[in-house]
Amino acid sequence: MLAVIGLVFVAGGGYAYYKTNQGAHALQAFSAAQNVTLTYNQDGQLVDRGKTEGAQAIMSLLVNDWGYTVNSAELNPNDPVVNTASEYMFQMATIAYHTLNGTQTIVLDKDVTAADGTVFKAGTYDFPIAGRYWSAFDRSNPIEAAAREQAWTGTAHALIAELGVGSVTASTLQMGLGLAALFAAVGGTLVLTGLGLVWATRAQPEKVKVPVLQPAGTPA
Repeated sequence: MLAVIGLVFVAGGGYAYYKTNQGAHALQAFSAAQNVTLTYNQDGQLVDRGKTEGAQAIMSLLVNDWGYTVNSAELNPNDPVVNTASEYMFQMATIAYHTLNGTQTIVLDKDVTAADGTVFKAGTYDFPIAGRYWSAFDRSNPIEAAAREQAWTGTAHALIAELGVGSVTASTLQMGLGLAALFAAVGGTLVLTGLGLVWATRAQPEKVKVPVLQPAGTPA
């Protein structure tokens, strides 16, 4: 029975591996179709807009600000297509970094009076985003309100959302491989234990008792 239960676990592990492998191939094909890649220099270092300093700043945002643990083995200069969890997260951080550190030009066609009575004169303003996320803008300020819409566009939100789904999918596939290996290991252990018990308790041939001849007694 132990061996049979073990075989069930092994079969479950094999099925989990098969389905996980299917998902990995689909993710790879989807990533290749989009042709979204990371950029490396000739030394295999990540670069952003041709500079390693830019990539380091993006990595700092990802690791220090967002608290993500990057697996350096997933950043492969020989396979720059974004198809691993760390690559998806780095690409997401790239979009966020340039959005957070950009400057938007706002044009007010006419004077605008805010709710608190502040008057914003018509004209052109350069507004630095300065690390503001979507919820950090003061919408009562017409310049900030316009800058938020120009910086955090629907495209930026959509790309970040898509990359987030890719990161979660890649991480889930890794967990699937781990579960497949766990099922197989448990199943193999049960099979080995069951067969070992059968071997240890197998019927032993009966030993033939050889009569011991006693020397004949000497008559008195």
